[in-house]
Amino acid sequence: IMAVNISGRSDPRESRPVVVKEQTSLPELDLRGIYQKTIIARAGDNIKAEIPVHGRPKPTVTWTKEGQTLKQTQRINVENTANSTILNINECTRNDTSKFTLTAKNIIGEVSDTISVQVHDIPGPPKGPIKLDDISSVYILMSWEPPESDGGVPINNYIVEMRETNSTSWVELAATVIRTTFKASHLTTGMEYQFRIKAQNRYGVGPAIISESVVAAYPFKVPGPPGTPSVIGVTKDSMTITWNDPVTDGGSQILGYHIERKERNSILWQIISKALIAGNTFKSSGLTDGIAYEFRVAAENMAGKGKPSKPSDPVFALDPIDPPGQPIPVNITRHSVTLVWTKPEYDGGFKVTGYTIEKREFPSGRWLKANFSNVLETEFTVSGLTEDDKYEFRIIARNSAGAVSKPSEPTDAITCRDDVEEPRIMVDAKFKDVILLKAGEVFKLEADVTGRPIPTMVWTKDAKDLVEMGKQEIKITDFSTVLMNKDSSRKDGGAYVLTASNPGGSVKHVFNVKVLDRPGPPEGPIGITDVTSEKCVISWLPPPDDGGAKIDHYVIEKRETSRLAWTTVSADVQVTKLKINKLLKGNEYIFRVMAVNKYGVGESLESEPVIAANPFVPPSPPKTPEVTAITKDSMVICWGHPDSDGGSEITNYIVERRDKTGLRWVKCNKRPVTDLRFKTVGLTEGHEYEYRIVAENAAGLSQPSSTSPFYKSCDTVFKP
Repeated sequence: IMAVNISGRSDPRESRPVVVKEQTSLPELDLRGIYQKTIIARAGDNIKAEIPVHGRPKPTVTWTKEGQTLKQTQRINVENTANSTILNINECTRNDTSKFTLTAKNIIGEVSDTISVQVHDIPGPPKGPIKLDDISSVYILMSWEPPESDGGVPINNYIVEMRETNSTSWVELAATVIRTTFKASHLTTGMEYQFRIKAQNRYGVGPAIISESVVAAYPFKVPGPPGTPSVIGVTKDSMTITWNDPVTDGGSQILGYHIERKERNSILWQIISKALIAGNTFKSSGLTDGIAYEFRVAAENMAGKGKPSKPSDPVFALDPIDPPGQPIPVNITRHSVTLVWTKPEYDGGFKVTGYTIEKREFPSGRWLKANFSNVLETEFTVSGLTEDDKYEFRIIARNSAGAVSKPSEPTDAITCRDDVEEPRIMVDAKFKDVILLKAGEVFKLEADVTGRPIPTMVWTKDAKDLVEMGKQEIKITDFSTVLMNKDSSRKDGGAYVLTASNPGGSVKHVFNVKVLDRPGPPEGPIGITDVTSEKCVISWLPPPDDGGAKIDHYVIEKRETSRLAWTTVSADVQVTKLKINKLLKGNEYIFRVMAVNKYGVGESLESEPVIAANPFVPPSPPKTPEVTAITKDSMVICWGHPDSDGGSEITNYIVERRDKTGLRWVKCNKRPVTDLRFKTVGLTEGHEYEYRIVAENAAGLSQPSSTSPFYKSCDTVFKP
């Protein structure tokens, strides 16, 4: 260092030696400009985060995303300036939500820090499917799950919309639904709807999820119609009716019944029950004396009102008729009592149409109905009683107007005991022989029965009890019975056994019935043998059911499976076997057989399909031929039998030769050859020939054998 004044410069003074070094410092990241190290942006915005970086020497800055080196793209990139680093994210999306780590490093060391980027957006669709938890005719309760993506902020509410499936416009039902359930009310019964739900947060409304189509209806049906109502009590101004429950309640408990009434000559039904009727009886008042009324009942459940029952029989609003006379027992057994009584003195102005018989155990039993069908006469046998028990009986009359009398005076107490007389069955002489009739006719079996107590009668066939059904009618009174069978068929034939029993014993009578008819189908299956491409043989067994007459002959028909029409092969076959010719090779056939008796052609028995094809194939090639003798114009050729004859006897061998100078094979034999040798003549002296053999059976020609060596036609020369 030298000092200088106006007089000049001083002598210099030197300092001590020093070493010059650059000033250094550890890198430093200044994140004060980022609040809580978190950047919040809305989807679609641009993010620019500039972070000052200090340190000597100048640090190098690197960025990572979730532990992986940040890949720089046109949308996401990093700019480094002299004093800062800048993270750019253009048009950010929800996928950019992440933690970004920046690291500054120089020779002094390195520092790292992390910033959080949060991108907020509208929520995603609610998680489906939309569950339809409760469906009724006027409301539907639905539920759903929150969106898997809430957009980064809490869901504020849900928006529920609805449309009828026959419309394209959506109607908003609610825009402030907080929970994930909603009840859509005031729906139109039977209308089909769709619902859609959208979630909403502070940034807006997300996409919707749409439900399946659903019909506003209860998951059960309306009940079926109740039983036909019947009138059980009548006065001149009221009637009491009763009915049975519907067969089906539609899957929901019956809530009650609606009662409707109309005059017989009217077509207008009037609802007379002001509220649902809980029981199965109802008293209709305010009727007009002498007018006939009909009633019907409809049941109601949660799904609604069902169809009405059938209307009751018309009943006149009249005062009840007089009671019948006191019943008198005329026959008493251990288990039954036969009663007779007199008609009512006053029938109410209408004909008496039936009686109801009631019984009760003496002295304090309940009155119970004893007849289960309408009783027209003034006599009835009450059965099903207990031996040695005491009973009382009474009668109730009913007229054609529907008026019902009060009960008659009851009988005195009656004890069920009887005298014993063994049953007897009496029939006409014609029923003692076999009863013959043709199919379709009616037969009637009749018998009178006596015994004491009154015998029980049972009809049986093939050890099974017979009951009234369809074409078979059985009528049994105390001392007679009739069995009638209409439109008889073969299966109606057989032994019909009538058994009459009482404590004195039992007796039987057998009615033998034979129904004559066409025969049943032959017994199968149809056997098919000796099948070739042109013929086959079928066989069968006679029908188990000959229709009651000898089998006269059989009718045989055939058809190709590709056709529907049957053609007759033979209409008068006397045996159970037939050879069928003139089949077409390769076609598939079905055959059927019908038995014929004097009553007609019976049912058919069909065969399984069969193809008209030979059961054998062409033979294999013969062995290679050899020449065993040669002259100038002939040769003798020998060969071996084929390994296989194809399942059919070989009927011919074809010998072929070819001149060495030619191309064409020439057949040597004009007639069939069955031996394994053949002499060919007409050869040209000095020419060489080769030979091959073809075998033939019923299926056709084999492949040619291997060709022989060439042989020269010349006379044999012997050494002198």
